[in-house]
Amino acid sequence: MDTEPIAVALKFGFLAVLYLFLLWVSRSALKELRTSTAPAPEATGFHQVGPGGRAAATDAFLVAVTGGGLPPGERYDLFGGLSIGRGDADVRIDDRFASTIHARLYSRGASYYVEDMGSTNGTYLNGARLDGEAELSDLDEVKIGDTEFRFELQLPGDG
Repeated sequence: MDTEPIAVALKFGFLAVLYLFLLWVSRSALKELRTSTAPAPEATGFHQVGPGGRAAATDAFLVAVTGGGLPPGERYDLFGGLSIGRGDADVRIDDRFASTIHARLYSRGASYYVEDMGSTNGTYLNGARLDGEAELSDLDEVKIGDTEFRFELQLPGDG
């Protein structure tokens, strides 16, 4: 029995299925691109003016207060956001109560937010357990296990 025609038919069948899959992926990508026409609000470069005509904060920092193997007063710039955790995080802390990626801080528009990333022991904002995300205000305290941080805004004209 000659199996060469069957092998050739299987090869062409495989190529047909491969091309159909690639067509499906490209159509899905184009459909997704067409639905997202507006850029994300934080990607525009525009900053809102705060209450009373005061300019919005230009920068924000997370300051280590105690614990985590971090020197007190160590400042972390929140430009672009950052993650905090025991593992492969932007701010690595040595805390047995911290998860690998425990929490993240990020900006949306002119506001800054903290979000618990589903950690086992939780993230605390000003002493209250945080579920999901919450907006940060100047001098808010963020606590992860035995590690404490302070959120600080830098306003235009501040030193």
